[in-house]
Amino acid sequence: MKSALHQTHSGHAGFTLVELLIVVIILAILAAIVVPQFTASTDDAREAAMETTLANMRSAIDLYYQQHGEYPSANGDGTNAADSLLAFQKQLSQYTDIDGDAQNSQDATHEFGPYLRKDEIPTEPMTNSSALEIVTTGTLGMTATGGDPGGWKFDNVTGQFIVNHSAWEDR
Repeated sequence: MKSALHQTHSGHAGFTLVELLIVVIILAILAAIVVPQFTASTDDAREAAMETTLANMRSAIDLYYQQHGEYPSANGDGTNAADSLLAFQKQLSQYTDIDGDAQNSQDATHEFGPYLRKDEIPTEPMTNSSALEIVTTGTLGMTATGGDPGGWKFDNVTGQFIVNHSAWEDR
C-alpha cells in the first residue's frame, strides 16, 4: 500500500494554461515598469556626456584664447583659411605658434597646445553628430540654427560654444 506522500496524480503533470498566462502577465507588468527606467538612465547618461564635452571644449577654447589672444579659427592655421572647420580642428589638436599656425610637432615657435587629444571634433552625444558650424556674428546669446541640425555651433568672435539644437542650446 502506498503512503499519502508518494501518491501521484496522473492528471496534474504540468502547469495549466491559466497559471502560465498569469506568470506571463506578471512578467509583462514588471517589464513595463523597468524598461522606461533604463531608457531614462540612457538619456541621463547622454546629457551628462554632453555637459562634460561642452565643458571640455569650452576649456580648450578658453585656454587657446588665453595663449593666442584670439579664438580658434579667427585666423587661418597656416594652411586652412580663417573661419574654417579645418583651421579650428588643427588649432585645437596640433601645436601652434603665437599666430595660430599649426603643425604636428612641437618646436621653439610651435610651443602651444595641443588642446584636444584627438584630431577631430568630439561627437555631440544627443544627436551623434560631430558637425561644427562656425559663425562670426560676435553676438552673445547665440542660438541654434533653424531646423536643429545637431552637432556644435561656435562663434569665433565671442568664443561662445553651444549645442546646435534648440532643446540644448542654453547649456
